[in-house]
Amino acid sequence: MAQNGNNPETTEEDFKELKSRCQLLFNADPAQTLDDNALKRFLRAFKNVDAAFTAIVKCNNWRRDFGVQALGPDDEDIREELITRKITVLRHRDIKGRPIIYVSAKRHNANDRDINKVTKFIVYILENACKRCCPDVIDNMCLVFDLKDFSMNNMDYQFVKNLIWLLSKYYPERLGVCLVINAPRMFTGCWSVIRPWLNDVTASKVTFVSNEQDLCQYLIPDMLPTD
Repeated sequence: MAQNGNNPETTEEDFKELKSRCQLLFNADPAQTLDDNALKRFLRAFKNVDAAFTAIVKCNNWRRDFGVQALGPDDEDIREELITRKITVLRHRDIKGRPIIYVSAKRHNANDRDINKVTKFIVYILENACKRCCPDVIDNMCLVFDLKDFSMNNMDYQFVKNLIWLLSKYYPERLGVCLVINAPRMFTGCWSVIRPWLNDVTASKVTFVSNEQDLCQYLIPDMLPTD
């Protein structure tokens, strides 16, 4: 079922005004022009025209300065991270048609990583997942954190902070659901640190899944990597 993306706090007039502002600003650079779905996501996330417009300008500046369009598997930093298979965009989708980003925590060592390279890799993965979103069906993604064989060496708070920052500032309303599976008891302490970094809307999208039956409400378990 298609989502109309309407926010009761915003109106069609708000959307038209935001679109008009963006067209005037980016008229000289069509490559920076966002489609209607993107404008609506920013408007939903930032609640009003002024805040959404400011966020869009900042996002476009960041994308240019970060070189988002140039990121690809030929980039040495990205190639190194791809080999680890710690984060992948799966071929399959969840039951709502969302692309799935799968994170295998055990493959990441917080004590042996370059946070700048990892952040570049996260952006590359988010871009790939966004390209697989279907606006006519649903325009957000499913994020799966698999904590099987998790240890404290895998717990990277800076990684999590950067991911939250990217999703909230530059990929607003792209997170549909975040599933945490196979969480060991020790992760309770980690979650108590992470939870305050999330606003209530984002936190409500995080679901701890404890068994395969519950997981089936979101996706087919057999589609997840088993190694």
